[in-house]
Amino acid sequence: MGVRFPPATSVADVAAEVAHAERLGFDTAWIADSQLLWRDVWVAMGLAADRTERITLASAVTNVATRFPSVVASAVNTVAELAPGRVWLGLGTGDSSVKPIGLSPSTRAQLRAGIAEIRGLLDGETVDINGRGVHLHRPTGAVPVHLAASGPRTLGLAGEVADGVLTLAGVSPETLGSTVAAVAAGARAAGRAMPEVTVGAFCALTDDIERDARVLKPICLHMATIGAQDFLRLAGIELPPPPPVPDVYPDMVHAEDWEEAITHSSRYVTDEMAVRFARTFCLFGTAEEILDRARTAVEAGATGFYLRHVGNYTLPSDLITGFGEQVLPGLHALAPRVAA
Repeated sequence: MGVRFPPATSVADVAAEVAHAERLGFDTAWIADSQLLWRDVWVAMGLAADRTERITLASAVTNVATRFPSVVASAVNTVAELAPGRVWLGLGTGDSSVKPIGLSPSTRAQLRAGIAEIRGLLDGETVDINGRGVHLHRPTGAVPVHLAASGPRTLGLAGEVADGVLTLAGVSPETLGSTVAAVAAGARAAGRAMPEVTVGAFCALTDDIERDARVLKPICLHMATIGAQDFLRLAGIELPPPPPVPDVYPDMVHAEDWEEAITHSSRYVTDEMAVRFARTFCLFGTAEEILDRARTAVEAGATGFYLRHVGNYTLPSDLITGFGEQVLPGLHALAPRVAA
């Protein structure tokens, strides 16, 4: 059971909130990485390592476009030295790290090569980089690699090379079923065991989804913008690609002013659409409703959860307290293997 932490405030505050999550029984702190949006992920993870004893610390997620693989290897090696056996390397294509500065997200070939270089360096091997053999001084050893993926080919790559996959497609049985199938196919092709499947979902404890689902409107609009109409149709949402919304910085998903993003997205996304999105893909509702949806996700192949509050510039304090007290005990009882 993991929580996403955008390190939007001081790293001391982030570390304190991670320690709070640990006390309430959460297993993983996924700390986000985007150099223009937040404090540095590795500094935050390092301080959190010093302030905790049990919880796993994971980057959510870093990349090999703005950070060379050798830099990533050194950074994760440093944190792993502070928190032996409880560090994961979450890796992805770049998204909000690369797009605002005009870079392209990493290709699958670049991800594959980057993962190989990072693993080799952490394992103490000599790795060829730009025609020169190099090694990492005093490596601490292998760190599990979790690849963020959504499309079938990247999910297949995760099955081939990663220790886990982080999917952000929500908890619907249809999306989760296709996700697990794509990862399993990649694992079979490579002759590997099935990786862990961590399911990301927006979360909120509420007894009035109709009132509170409005905060999801920018997410719905983003999905329409990137051509995910088939995904939205699973929730009964018909939403054609909208025109660009240039007034929302840096983008609709990471908007600095979320209320402004809701206002802009409300021109296209109705209240009913937002409710449908919440009920289909998210862990919104009462504790009992959330447990029912989580149970379905576990039955479909989820081995872990990546719980997200709606917001990029605040810490998930309310989510940690509410879920930790009302939902987490039931989730752990539901699937002990998820809490391993």
